[in-house]
Amino acid sequence: MKVRDTRVYQGPNLYANFRVIRMTVDLGPLEQHPSASLPGFADGLLAAMPSLAEHGCSYGEPGGFVRRLREDGGTWLGHVFEHLALELQNLAGVAVSFGRTRGAGEPGVYHVVYEYQEAQVGREAGELALHLLRSLVDDGLWIGQKTEDTFNFGNELEHLILRAQRRAFGPSTASLVKAAEARGIPWLRLNDYSLVQFGHGKHQRRIQATITSETRQIGVAIASDKEETRQMLHDLGLPVPEQELVYSEGKAVRAARRIGYPVVVKPLDANHGRGVSIGMDSDEAVAAAFKQARQHSRGVLVESFLTGFDHRMLVINGALIAASKRVPGHVIGDGVHTIVELIDIVNSDPRRGIGHEKVLTRLELDHQAERLLQRAGKTTADVLPDGELFYLRSTANLSTGGTAIDVTDVVHPDNREMAVRAAVAIGLDVAGVDFLTDDISKSWMESGGGICEVNAAPGFRMHVSPSHGIPRDAAGPVIDMLFPPDAASRIPIAAITGTNGKTTTTRMLAHIHKLAGETVGMSTTDGVYVDGSRTVIGDMTGPMAAQMVLRDPRVSVAVLETARGGLLRAGMGYSGPDVACCINVDADHLGLRGVDTLAQLAEVKRIPIEAARDAVVLNADDPLVLAMSAHATAKKVMYVTIDPRHELVREHIRAGGQAVSLESGVNGEMIVIYDGGAHMPLLWTHLIPATVEGKAAHNVQNAMFAAGMAYSMGVRLEDIRLGLRTFDSSFFQAPGRLNIFDELGFKVILDYGHNPAAVTAMCDLVDAIAEGGHFGRRIAVLAAPGDRRDVDVEAIATRAAKSFDVFFCKRDDRLRGRGATEVPDMLANTLRAQGVPDSAIYVIPDEREAVATALAFAETGDLMLVFGDDVTRCWKQIIYYGGRGPSTTSKPMVTETLVDDAGADVPLVTMWQGVAVLRDAEGGVRLARQEDND
Repeated sequence: MKVRDTRVYQGPNLYANFRVIRMTVDLGPLEQHPSASLPGFADGLLAAMPSLAEHGCSYGEPGGFVRRLREDGGTWLGHVFEHLALELQNLAGVAVSFGRTRGAGEPGVYHVVYEYQEAQVGREAGELALHLLRSLVDDGLWIGQKTEDTFNFGNELEHLILRAQRRAFGPSTASLVKAAEARGIPWLRLNDYSLVQFGHGKHQRRIQATITSETRQIGVAIASDKEETRQMLHDLGLPVPEQELVYSEGKAVRAARRIGYPVVVKPLDANHGRGVSIGMDSDEAVAAAFKQARQHSRGVLVESFLTGFDHRMLVINGALIAASKRVPGHVIGDGVHTIVELIDIVNSDPRRGIGHEKVLTRLELDHQAERLLQRAGKTTADVLPDGELFYLRSTANLSTGGTAIDVTDVVHPDNREMAVRAAVAIGLDVAGVDFLTDDISKSWMESGGGICEVNAAPGFRMHVSPSHGIPRDAAGPVIDMLFPPDAASRIPIAAITGTNGKTTTTRMLAHIHKLAGETVGMSTTDGVYVDGSRTVIGDMTGPMAAQMVLRDPRVSVAVLETARGGLLRAGMGYSGPDVACCINVDADHLGLRGVDTLAQLAEVKRIPIEAARDAVVLNADDPLVLAMSAHATAKKVMYVTIDPRHELVREHIRAGGQAVSLESGVNGEMIVIYDGGAHMPLLWTHLIPATVEGKAAHNVQNAMFAAGMAYSMGVRLEDIRLGLRTFDSSFFQAPGRLNIFDELGFKVILDYGHNPAAVTAMCDLVDAIAEGGHFGRRIAVLAAPGDRRDVDVEAIATRAAKSFDVFFCKRDDRLRGRGATEVPDMLANTLRAQGVPDSAIYVIPDEREAVATALAFAETGDLMLVFGDDVTRCWKQIIYYGGRGPSTTSKPMVTETLVDDAGADVPLVTMWQGVAVLRDAEGGVRLARQEDND
């Protein structure tokens, strides 16, 4: 058994609407050996992981998985792997349950899909699951690859738990995330620790542990200075201990004498009880405690020892939310067991785990425990009398094994007011006030006690999961403070997918929103844009780009181009859009990443449609897109059609549904929006610059989708009209998408068409333009990406053959597995098969040289279409041609001459692989081929 591939999906994906990991597992010879056929396998598995007995599996009840292991021939090890990966995460304190195992299309190979919360922990759980399976399989079946006997599953599991604790959210952060999810507030983890963003774009708020983006830095600074805190509270008349700050052992002893024994010695600015010593009653004890505190802080505090129980009072936004009585980690004697045995008995409590794994933390025999034992004249081998309580800690922190008892309901009003006053005085929106008193139900004014500390980042575990008493919602008030009931947490998100037209539609929609006054974050094929400025360069149509946009605090609307590559590689990257559209599903990228058919491609494109919350906008003229409506869970479905007689759309409109359609009139074609019976004419298509006076049918459709998306997002019709009327297909607004240059005496169109459907759309446009004007030759600079199927490359050339007179066949810069001239040769051969004469076909593989040669070849009145790969370079070649600006050709223009048949010198403009561009005496241009040795 081996793992061929691992994919970590963020957000909605092919398998679920949440985060999952997919491991592609090759069972090898074990494909022939299900679990029941492996002697001792089930017993060994359950001995290693007894908790698997609780898995219901397909039977839906505890023990169902064990039945699958033993009965009816057993189950395949891929399925076992799935259960192990889930249960290992649960044992590490990560609650996950979703899993699926499906064949990957090859015998013995399975996609094992399982839920995760933290990616690294999920991956490591999968790796440990594989390790355990290897350790259980007989050598004869494993063919010599069985794990060596040194594998210790118990140790590996404990290491996994520790790693999970380091990477997983702590109890406080986890409770805040849970509270946000309960309120429908999205969140993003910003680092490997506890920095979390709640909300998107301009509405975002952040937390780090329990410090919020609203927490004032000065309040944190004061709380971190325990001496300053004590003085400030003292000046307000609040109960605090007497205290002195010292920096040497001798001064610590002298301070203790002045204050009076016993005293507390603690670091100036440490937390979680680190370095704190309580009840020091001699010079020697204070000196030793000083050394311990000095390990955590340069300054050390010596303060009077307040008697009473330690209480943590949680104040949020000026109100006491919870209070817990904290008891230091301890054991209780039974007259039989030694202290070390009593510790083991306490740690056997299923509520205790490693770190923050469970409600309680294991007791440890560390320096502080040994010091307390020595001070009491005891050793770990002593047997405590029955009922005797012995503290192994001098502080009551849960992180060191303490317990917490909820006392919220019995706090005296004076003590409640005292805690609130302390938090407000320090200036903290979230504060933990540590109050020592014998009885918190009595006023501090009568029973005494005092505040020993105010914490700026108080832990919530003792409140949300107390050892005894009622759990309190500590996180909810924090989220309600950050996002009051009427406050927004989300920005509108639009996801645009499909095979062709995504980029143009994305840019159109972003332009509409910008003119409507929004700060738009846009991700597209050439980068991430915020408010019109490109912030990241590159193909940014995947989950990483989406998160970049949603993290930006300036963004008020997100418009996200969503391509198949990112969806297949890592999912959407966020919980889902408000509005999603699918423009079309055409043959592109087939045969890659397990997507071989249009139906499979449609399933990938459907992911944003399934995840959309408010509305989906679908192409009713594309059957594969139309079928997506059955999977949509959004509140509304809007159809787009260029056929005003489309029966399904007409029925949808009659039922009060939404649609965008074309209607013919005396002035051309009008885009019309329907909603709830209303008929709303929007704009004549010829008034939209990007449609080339309505001739670019594909951009008419893109405009209809942009209009439908904008309308679904609440944009006014006036703003939609303005946006469409001011969006053109210039290189500035839509680089590489129908860019037209008319200043060379001949018309040049640049487009990034890279599949048969896109090439067809551009050829149709060329035909429409040529019909309405007087043009000479039609010239195509033709290409196809190397990773497309042969049938797709041939389809591109077949369609182009019908619309052009002369062809320059090239390749993209990246070969993508093809030979240096393989694609252009294939294009040329297909053109010949379509009846194009050899004299009209030129194979010039390099894009720069092909474009330069075609430009030199073109004459006044010609119409040229360049299918560019590096569209920026191509555009510069076009606009700077003829000395208009910097040259971007790979070689300088050749200035030598050739001799023609008549013996005359003919200027050579350029030459590439035997094709010469010549200029005759009248200034005309012709091509010549170098034949043999001529």
